[in-house]
This record gives sequence, structure tokens and C-alpha cells, in this order.
Amino acid sequence: MVELMNATSLTREGATQTAQNEVVLNAAYINGDWIEIEAPATDSDNTDFDHTNNHALYDPNSGEVIATTRLCTNNHVETAVKAASEAYDSWSQIDVSERARYLNAIAASMEQQFDKLVGLSVLNNGKPIEEAKIDVGDAIACYRYYANLISDQDTWSEVSTLESGLRLLKTYAPVGICALITPWNFPMVTTAWKLAPALAAGCTVLLKPSEVTLLPELMLGNILSKIGLPKGVVNILPGAAEVGAAMTSHPHIDKVSFTGSNVVGEKVMSQAATSVKDISLELGGKSAIVVCADADIDHACDLIIGGIFTNAGQICSATSRLIVHQSIAEPLFATLKAKTESLQIGDGFDADTQMGPLVSVQQLNQVKNYFDIATIEQLTCLTGGEVIDAAGYFVSPTIYTEVPTTSQLWMEEVFGPVLVSTTFTDNAEAIRLANDSKFALAATIVSADEAAALEMALQIQAGHIWINEQQIVLPEAGWGGFKQSGIGRELGSDGLSAYQKSKHVLLTD
Repeated sequence: MVELMNATSLTREGATQTAQNEVVLNAAYINGDWIEIEAPATDSDNTDFDHTNNHALYDPNSGEVIATTRLCTNNHVETAVKAASEAYDSWSQIDVSERARYLNAIAASMEQQFDKLVGLSVLNNGKPIEEAKIDVGDAIACYRYYANLISDQDTWSEVSTLESGLRLLKTYAPVGICALITPWNFPMVTTAWKLAPALAAGCTVLLKPSEVTLLPELMLGNILSKIGLPKGVVNILPGAAEVGAAMTSHPHIDKVSFTGSNVVGEKVMSQAATSVKDISLELGGKSAIVVCADADIDHACDLIIGGIFTNAGQICSATSRLIVHQSIAEPLFATLKAKTESLQIGDGFDADTQMGPLVSVQQLNQVKNYFDIATIEQLTCLTGGEVIDAAGYFVSPTIYTEVPTTSQLWMEEVFGPVLVSTTFTDNAEAIRLANDSKFALAATIVSADEAAALEMALQIQAGHIWINEQQIVLPEAGWGGFKQSGIGRELGSDGLSAYQKSKHVLLTD
């Protein structure tokens, strides 16, 4: 873990001070500078007209407004595309060692401001401090990983000898100008997953972070200026859906990478199709955790809790469907209930907090709606199922048992701390239940028999599978799913390939 430089930033007061003094609001980062987002002109004849265009940023722990800012418009997209286009020729041809140097410089600058970035994440996202530390550390590791990976990639490789006197060579070129759209649940992390390989490949970028969690994301502009990244290579546009749509449909954008809901992902895919853009989509999940008869119950419960209650369940890979062997179901659920009810729920700045709030009132209402559906469906609630009567956006960690596969809660992504469960009698049934979803992003298997677990992993449809382990995501490991969980891969060498196109050259020997 990175050593803290200034632990006072890890208080609400310290993080608020960082937000006030160092985060540039009411501005977009375009062509290497902060460009003020002007308030719209006044309309004196319309009393409903928004004279300020203010967008509020909230502290999920209290529900209070912590800052207001203005959001970009389509005009900013045009300016950013122009800047990225002008920067592309030089950045795409710059030596890979220089691109690696800039990536390492981003990582070093983030490390220097580690505690500030952690504090802003807790303040604006609501997650507990320990989770935010992991997030920022993972982002730093991602930039360093791609700096090393691009440094090791050969400019030319010989594919094969076709016949005497001919050689076939292969190289890689950047895909072009990229639109990167990131979600609110892992600010800085999902940005690094996209931005690091895009820069490593030689692409220039328009980045639209989620307008919900702008505070930690906007610090990136300061970092890019500090390290002297060439102007126009990265442009940061704090905007709402209309800005994302303008990016994904723009004729001069060559690639779109989007992480978010399936509903929006389908729109992004449609918009990108108009000019046949390269596209990567990381979408929803309804991942399974399978607990076999030989599993250690205590360890299994820890993995179950980590898989669904980390980040208050706001994880695309959350193992929100528990499939447990019938022979151990009774003792497992007894242990799971006790462990769940002992979780410390509260303010992310409290060092004892194990689960924080949901990110927004909209997310709170969505989870509450699923509680209401569970009541209508008469699901058996082992624990939880309630909104916590407190300031902020808190709900109780929730477990439903004996859930039929026809239930909305079994089929749909709740994106909150809500676990549904059922039992199985043999591995074939467990595999069938695990695959009983339109999503196929991730899965966990808990078993004392590694060979049997690996055999199950071959048959479970998922892009990433953990065996007897928490949801650790390494930068070396490709990330993405099957079915409706998305298109393409992030992280690993696959993540770099997503921003490159192969080129072949045939020549005489």
C-alpha cells in the first residue's frame, strides 16, 4: 500500500478542503488547459429557465451538497475533438519509451497525491476509506503496467515465411481518436483501465467521467498538466448523457469504450454504428458464487460477503447469486446471517466502517424498488431488506433464500447489497444454475477440490472466475464478459489490443 503523505486529507474536513482548493469546477480540460464552462444566457421571459446550469455533487454519507459545477455542452465536444485530432499525428508516432514515461509520471503523481484522491473518493462516492485506498492503488498499478507492457512490445514481428524470398511482418498502429465513458462506482479505476492502454497504444482521447463522481476524476487534469502531457492528447469533459451521445456519434471519433448499464450500452452501440466505430462495452452482471459441499463454511461466508457487500454491492461483477450445496445450506446460512448482521455500516470516513452508503438517491430508490418487488414476490428474507433510517443513502445488507429462477431479483442486476440464493445437489445442476443468466461477466467457486473447481470453471460462462479467493482484479488479467455483459476486454494484453489495429507488411527477403 502507498504510504500516506498527508493523513489529514482522510477526514471529511480535509477532503472538502481539497475539493475547494484543488478541484477545478465549472471547467473542461481541453487542449491542455482548463476551459471555463459559461452559464447559459438568461431568458427573462421564462421563469423556469435555469440561469446557472448548476450541477450538484453530493456526499452520499449525508445526502448534502458538497459542491456545484457546470457541465459541458456539445460545443465542448467539438472543441475537444479538434484538439485530439491535432495532437494525434505527433502522439501516435512518438517513441513508445516516451509514452511509457508519461504513463509512469501519471502513476507517480497519483502516488504523491494518494491520500487526497482517497479522500475525494470517499467524499463523493461514499465508499469506506480502505476500499478507496485499494481503488487508487489499483489505478496507479494500471498506469505502471501499461508503461511496462508497451515498452516490451516489439515494433515488428515476423509472422511466417510464406515461400522462398517472401517475408510477412506484423506491427501495430493506434486505433485513432477514442471516446472513453466511465461509470461512477469506481472513479479513477475504470478511467485507468481505459486511459492507460489508450495512451500506451498512441491514441488521443476524449474522456467523459460520470457526472456523479467528478471530484476525484477532475484531479486528473491537474496531474496531466503537472507532468507536461502534450496538449490535446487527453481532454476531460464533465458532462451528462448528451455529451456522451455527442462523443459516441461524432464522425471523427474512431473508437468508443463505455462502461455502464445495458440500457445505455445499447444506445452507445447504436450511436457508434452510424460511422462504424470500433467499440468496447463493459455492461451488466448477475454473477454467481458456487459453494460446494466440501467448502470451508467460514471462508465461504467471507467470500460471499466480500462478493456482494463490497462497495455496497455497486459492482458489475458482484456475485449476487449464491448457489450453495444443499448438504451445507443450513449451517452456511446461519453463519452468513450472523456475519452479515455484524457488518459495520456507516460513514466512509469512519475507520470501522465495512459498508458505506449507495452513491445517490437515484440508486437508493432503485434498490428500494427491488425490496418492494421481493415483498410482492413473497421472497424469504434471511436478513435486511430495509432502507436504513439515517442521513445519507444507506440500505441494509440483504439476503434472500430459496429464490426461484423466475424472480426478478434472480434475473435482474440490482446494483446494490442484495444477495439472492438457491441450493443444488450436484455439480451439473450448479453449473446450469450459474449459467442461468443473460449476463456472463464473472463467477466465484468455493471448493476444497481444486481439480473439480477448475472443471466447473471450464463450463461456467464467465469472463473472469475466482476459485477460493476474493474479487482481486490484477492489471495483467483481461476483464470482460460473455452474453449481454459486453463486447471486448479490458486490462492485460487484451486491453492494449483493444486500442490497436494490426498491420501486415509483405516484402521480399
